[in-house]
Amino acid sequence: MLSRIGLACVALGLTAVSLAILPDDPGPDPSGDRGSLSGRSGDQPRQTSDGLPGEIARDLRPGVSTRPRVSGVRERTLAPGVSYRRWDRTDRRGRFRSYLVTVDLAKKGVRLDYATGSTVASRGALTALLRRDEGVVAGINGGFFDIDDTGAPLGVGRDRERGFLHAAKYTWKNTFTIARDGTTRIGPVTMQASIAERPMLEITNVNSPRVREGRVGIYTRAWGRTSGYSVTDGQRRNVRMVVVRDGVVVSRSTRLPRDRRIRGTVLIGRGPGAEQLARLRVGAPATVAWGIPESYDVALGGESVLLRQGRVRVSDDVYLHPRTAIGIDRDTGRILLLVVDGRQDHSRGLTMVELARLMRRLGAETALNLDGGGSSTLAGLTGAGRLRVLSSPSDGAQRPIPDGLAVLVG
Repeated sequence: MLSRIGLACVALGLTAVSLAILPDDPGPDPSGDRGSLSGRSGDQPRQTSDGLPGEIARDLRPGVSTRPRVSGVRERTLAPGVSYRRWDRTDRRGRFRSYLVTVDLAKKGVRLDYATGSTVASRGALTALLRRDEGVVAGINGGFFDIDDTGAPLGVGRDRERGFLHAAKYTWKNTFTIARDGTTRIGPVTMQASIAERPMLEITNVNSPRVREGRVGIYTRAWGRTSGYSVTDGQRRNVRMVVVRDGVVVSRSTRLPRDRRIRGTVLIGRGPGAEQLARLRVGAPATVAWGIPESYDVALGGESVLLRQGRVRVSDDVYLHPRTAIGIDRDTGRILLLVVDGRQDHSRGLTMVELARLMRRLGAETALNLDGGGSSTLAGLTGAGRLRVLSSPSDGAQRPIPDGLAVLVG
């Protein structure tokens, strides 16, 4: 939902439709968010938030059977409309273990929601995030995040209760969404923000780990407490903070305090963005608006689109990592939540191409890559009705993460 409903769209001459229907986001911008895939771990592309190097996928030694074998299959129903399956598959590259939760949103009472902590910049174990909602039967970890500093997600986030929480305008736009009419979609979502009295001032981030260089970012109470110079990549010169309350500028500063409670709307500028904010005087009106298309009830940001209309959209078939993905089966309308273990003896992990092909074999027509590595986690109800981790996180325990996707019934 847009803050000050519709204002940002009117000010920028855009409609919700024009914001939503765009070609696939080409991926993170090297000049964009810290921790993006443009970062490197050695000479490897960064494919997980933790940035650990992936093992190189190699064929097994000659003479080993290359015919895929499936074993260790376990299946059960978590709730009406929600099923769980675990299995091992051994192919020419070795063995990997997969976990799949299939969700039928057509079943009465079955729904998905964005799972997060009390604030955007807080982190917790997946099971802790899921337990914040009543009726949870399963869930997976969410998108990439700023693991080395603020801990906040890099992509889009919106939940049913609190509405729009965070997004970046130019990077990390590929998103799984659920519209108010129940339609599910994977594709880019573009955040829009504006100050009505300063229409030429460009705001590129809302509650993001960093303010884009030369631009302006917004931070609200949903973010948590102020993060100081972390959101400016440590830049201390030529930065400015402006605080707006009830549509009026109440303070300005060239210092960025840390660990302060956010009251109102905090605007932070870098370089030219700071110079533009300097024109906002204390006592002057400032009508700030931000949001994503109002038609979305749920939004979870991811990284690369793995499949589009059944076609593989990724190219890396070299580096193995634990993986998490979400897919849409257009034939049945079901949602597929997948986690694959990796970096462990029992499971080698997958390349991006292998992940896309696996999602396609499972029936997905469209699929989105979420954060992998030590973040990859799937939780669900045990036979005794307790929420537990069902996958095997590569860190040996649940990693604190900022968000995930919850499956709820009731």
